[in-house]
Amino acid sequence: METNVGGYDRTGRFIVGAILVGVGVVGYAGLLRVAVGPVPQALMALILVLIGAVLLVTGLTQKCPTNSVFGVNTCKPRSR
Repeated sequence: METNVGGYDRTGRFIVGAILVGVGVVGYAGLLRVAVGPVPQALMALILVLIGAVLLVTGLTQKCPTNSVFGVNTCKPRSR
């Protein structure tokens, strides 16, 4: 798979991913209420951590399967 994540997309993934992981960990510890409606606190915290981790990994590897499916490429071609 070719790289398809770059520029502001990559930076945004790092920032939002780190925030979600942090909020999920703090929520799981019980220091912040993250439960939404009928979803229990621990489950919602785990969901936030997983989404944040996926964003961090896709930002780090610069490869996103969802971008490939929709044909989105935010990575500039490398100049040689």
